[in-house]
Amino acid sequence: MLESIPDIFLNTTNREFRVLLAIENSMKFYEWVPKEEIADFTGYNQKETDFLLSRLATNKLVHRSNGAYEGYRIYFEAYDLLALNALVSRGSVNAIGEIIGVGKESKVYEVTSGITGRRAIVKFHREGTMSFKKVRIKREHIEERRHLSWLYASRLAAKREFEILKLLYPQVSVPEPIDHNRHAIVMSVVKGQQLAHARVDEPDWYLDEILKQVKKTYQLGIIHADLSEFNVFVNPEGCEIIDWPQYVTAAHTNAKELLYRDIENILMFFQRKYRIKRDIQGVINNITYA
Repeated sequence: MLESIPDIFLNTTNREFRVLLAIENSMKFYEWVPKEEIADFTGYNQKETDFLLSRLATNKLVHRSNGAYEGYRIYFEAYDLLALNALVSRGSVNAIGEIIGVGKESKVYEVTSGITGRRAIVKFHREGTMSFKKVRIKREHIEERRHLSWLYASRLAAKREFEILKLLYPQVSVPEPIDHNRHAIVMSVVKGQQLAHARVDEPDWYLDEILKQVKKTYQLGIIHADLSEFNVFVNPEGCEIIDWPQYVTAAHTNAKELLYRDIENILMFFQRKYRIKRDIQGVINNITYA
C-alpha cells in the first residue's frame, strides 16, 4: 500500500508515469505485461526500462511475475497516481492533502481545485465483489478480462457516479461534480456531519429535508438505491446526499423495492434515534405522487 499519495506522486517522474501508462494500456491484452511490450510502448531502451521498473517496484507501484516470462501489472496504488496525474494536468487538482475518509469501496482526499484553488475532495473508487452487480458489469467482461476486473469495475463506478451527479446537481442537494478520470472523481466538499454521527436539534425538520431531496431525485427519474444514515450529511441549511454509483432509474425492475428500502432505512433511523414515527406508505405516496 502507498503510505502517502502526495509524496509518491511528487517523486514519480514523467518517464515513470509513461511506464505505468504502458502497463495500464497493455493490461487490456495481457494478465502480466511482458517487459518487451513496455519498452516498445514507451520507446525506451531495455536498460532504461529495467531501471524505471525497478524504481516503480521499490515504491510498490508495479508488481512482477517471473513465470513463463517476466511480466508486470498495476493495482490501485498506481491507478490512483495515473488518475491524479491526469487531473493535475487538467488543473482540476492543484494540491492534494490528507486522507479524510476510507471505506470498503473508496478513499477520499482533500484537494484544492481550479484557478481559484477552491477546496474540494477527490474520491478514489475501490470496488469489491458486490460492486460488480451495482455497476451492472456484464459477466463476459469479467470473464474476458479477469485481471482487469477490479480496476475496470472501479472505473465504471466512478464514471457512473460522476454522470449521475451531473444530472442531479444543483436541483438535488448533492456534491457538485468537478471532474473525473479513471476511478477518481473531483467534487465539492460535503457540508456538515454524517447523519449517523450527528445530533440534530430539529429532527423532524431534517427528516423532512431528506425526504424532500429523495422526492426531487425521484422526479428526475432516479432512486439512490443505497440510502441510509451513512450517506446523508446534515448542516444548518439542510442536507447533502452522497455515494451514488448504485443508483437505478424509476423504470428499473426493482425500483419500487429499492425506493421502499431507502425510505425504510431513513425512517427507521429517525425512529431509533429520535422516536419519530412516520407511516412509510404515506411517505412513499408523497414521493411518487406526480
